[in-house]
Amino acid sequence: MKDTSPAIPRAEKKTTVLKKHGHERIDPYYWMRERENPEVIDYLNKENEYTESVLGSTKNLQLTLFEEMKGRIKEDDSSAPYYKNGYWYYSRYETGKELEIYCRKKENLNAEEEVLLDENELCKDLPYYEVVAYAITMDNRLMAFTEDITGRRLYQIRFKNLETGEILPYCIENAGSDLAWHNDNVHLYYSLKDTETLRPYLIQSINIETKLKKEIYQEEDDTFIVNLNKSSDYNYLFIGCHSTLTTEFLFKSANNQVDFVSFIPRETGHEYYPESAGGKFFLKTNHAAKNFKIVSCNLEGRTPENWEVIQEHNETVFIEDFEVFKTHLVIQEKIAGLSQLNVYCLTDMSHRQLPPTEETYLLYLENNPEADHQSVRIGYSSMTTPHTIYDINLESFEYTLIKQAPVLGDFSPNEYHSERVWAKAEDGTHIPISLVYKKDLFQKNGKQPLLLYAYGSYGSTIDPYFSSVRLSLLDRGFVFAIAHVRGGEYLGTPWYEGGKLLKKKNSFTDFIASAEFLVSEKYAHVDKLFAMGGSAGGLLMGAIANLRPDLWRAIIAQVPFMDVVTTMLDDKIPLTTGEYDEWGNPNEKIYYDYMLSYSPYDQISSQHYPKILITSGLHDSQVQYWEPTKYVAKVRDYNLSSNEILLKTNMDAGHGGMSGRYEQLQEMAFEYAFILWALEH
Repeated sequence: MKDTSPAIPRAEKKTTVLKKHGHERIDPYYWMRERENPEVIDYLNKENEYTESVLGSTKNLQLTLFEEMKGRIKEDDSSAPYYKNGYWYYSRYETGKELEIYCRKKENLNAEEEVLLDENELCKDLPYYEVVAYAITMDNRLMAFTEDITGRRLYQIRFKNLETGEILPYCIENAGSDLAWHNDNVHLYYSLKDTETLRPYLIQSINIETKLKKEIYQEEDDTFIVNLNKSSDYNYLFIGCHSTLTTEFLFKSANNQVDFVSFIPRETGHEYYPESAGGKFFLKTNHAAKNFKIVSCNLEGRTPENWEVIQEHNETVFIEDFEVFKTHLVIQEKIAGLSQLNVYCLTDMSHRQLPPTEETYLLYLENNPEADHQSVRIGYSSMTTPHTIYDINLESFEYTLIKQAPVLGDFSPNEYHSERVWAKAEDGTHIPISLVYKKDLFQKNGKQPLLLYAYGSYGSTIDPYFSSVRLSLLDRGFVFAIAHVRGGEYLGTPWYEGGKLLKKKNSFTDFIASAEFLVSEKYAHVDKLFAMGGSAGGLLMGAIANLRPDLWRAIIAQVPFMDVVTTMLDDKIPLTTGEYDEWGNPNEKIYYDYMLSYSPYDQISSQHYPKILITSGLHDSQVQYWEPTKYVAKVRDYNLSSNEILLKTNMDAGHGGMSGRYEQLQEMAFEYAFILWALEH
């Protein structure tokens, strides 16, 4: 019988010579950047067909996994309601429907429900739809909302009359996600994006009655982005200007028509974040405080010499976040990787710490939209505890359970065990690892399959969170582990600085050291190690595939940042100039040479690569689709093994995949099926 399965796709090579600093790079797949080129679309379709063919035997497994994952969620679930300006707000799902429905009830949770937005109705025949944010006037009569109809994060703003239910025939295109109403209930402030680089660079206002627009602020420095928000006491509007290392805020009263002024002028390396309550301002700032400190000031004395320090800088305490209420200040801080709360009474400045309760977990400040509340809302989960929301009384410190995410079926937290262990990196640094497994399927005998996950960039911390989806691996005997590698902020600002710029390779070697430790300590079988990471974590996957291809049974790289040098030299594509402080500016030779030494695409060589699954999105705004596409084509050129190198491109979505909850489960079921398939092949 003739074999009708698709042949391994082989992309045409069209030599492009890239020159910089007297150095030449030959890129045979540079032409794949031509998004509108039919050859590109044809090649992506062939890659999808090939991947589907190779994994065709997993169709039933994918369906089984999907049904397991779907069976654990409450299909008609709703979010924990929060109170703001006279209404209780929440979102909910209906059984069988993909997208969220946003609702509110006036004053009382027993009141009649008012549907604000139903994404299932708004999406119509669009392949992608998401309501990204919304804002409502103080008189509760008008809503502005941003929506994404392509997955590319280039949004549009629309308006709804909440008295009549009519969505107004007016739209603002090329917007950012941020919205803030002036307290006159007429003027909306919003951000606009550059349509080529997708950088939020401009703040405008619109008089919704006259449709008259006004330019408020334009950020000229292309290494900065802008956003805006309203203070929780409703008295001020803030424009935030952000680069990797520096922030500046402009502010104005939300009660009258005055101009924005700088809160504290920008100074390279100074990050600060203001909030307003009780007639004072409170700041999280790293001024002479690498791990941040909390200070307060009045309107007239906003510069450092006028600050009153509330919580001093501490080299062993990293301040993550804070919330200000009329009578209390709540600080979320992290010590040795574990978050806790420090609650200050603003009348006498006495304070109380609410310390850790588990060996490894995730704790964070939840939605606290109003400053006059007498309780703080937090989110909590661990690798064995489903996402839980509590309100903590700021006087009595009594916890009130608001909601715990239901996990349907026979799930019992007591059947699983989570712990934290420490690997030693090649430079002697100890790397924390959080892991979880099912007790009756685990023996510390070095026979287990293990999936190791990490991110490790931008100071973004992947805390040990609960996932009901992950149970499908744990219930099949897998150990799941998160390596808290340098480049994240798990152990504070120095941990971040130890994995960026000219120290970026620490992220990669930390991950490898974590994997080797888990094998040596018999948490995993040496031939059953799997690695996964997405976006900048996908860069990590590309790097560890080049550095230690022998270590992995298979690798999954989700929307991976693979072509570091070429991307960072192109200031016309999204997320380049604003990221020089993260990766370095390759127009400077020292950074060019260092990036080149680890860039996954540039470092592909003739060696035996493991099985690799790459996922991508044609409309990805963060990592352009051609990076994973080029990577797969080039790895196939150099791969000395017979292991499959697979690419799956979502032709209708962007960086975050599809917006529907069942669609997202299908994507996860596909990736888990690949892992289980690779375990047997």
